[in-house]
Amino acid sequence: MMEIGAAVGPDFYLGDVNSTPFKHTSAMAGAIVRRIFNPRMVLKGDLAFGHLAGSSSGRFIPTDASQEGAEGGLPTTVSFKRNVVDFGAQFEFNFWGYSMGEAYLGNSRITPYVLAGIGLTVALGGGGGTSCGANFPLGLGVKYKVKKRVNIGAEWTFRFTTTDKLDVNADQTSLSEPFDIKSSGLKNKDAYSFLMLFLTYDICPKCKVCHNNKD
Repeated sequence: MMEIGAAVGPDFYLGDVNSTPFKHTSAMAGAIVRRIFNPRMVLKGDLAFGHLAGSSSGRFIPTDASQEGAEGGLPTTVSFKRNVVDFGAQFEFNFWGYSMGEAYLGNSRITPYVLAGIGLTVALGGGGGTSCGANFPLGLGVKYKVKKRVNIGAEWTFRFTTTDKLDVNADQTSLSEPFDIKSSGLKNKDAYSFLMLFLTYDICPKCKVCHNNKD
């Protein structure tokens, strides 16, 4: 009925100074738990720690977009390094019934899946103080049952946040609305991505019905 395990893999930031996947790649690690409702539907919770980095090198970022003089439009170079804590829950839908030993039901020991959910992101360090906001994960993955209770898999998610302060530092804060365009909702907000490789173990066996009970 449940799985517990760990995940590791690369991560990267997407925002004002990066729109290219896997640029400025860093690393993440975390713990996951899954509540299995049936072979196709799962609720997963995760607690992950990651490192994000970025630089405006090669991109135009104005020194001060709100300044009317020509000096405000001069290019500047901004970089940051921050840690993030990610806590959330996602609903997973398996394309095929995921199970081992029940082939007569059309189940399989391997399946792709999609996921969506909600979570909380807390950004720390890098001289930029502490920033937090909600995140909305969207992604896909594949899982394989090595043994009846042992699972491995890979999962790629994009986590869209409600904050524009993942990419600030102590000295240069122009990555928060660098072009003086105000943010609202999810517009002009920061995001990041996890590519996780995970290993989990099944716990809490399902209740077994005794068909020999004559009472």
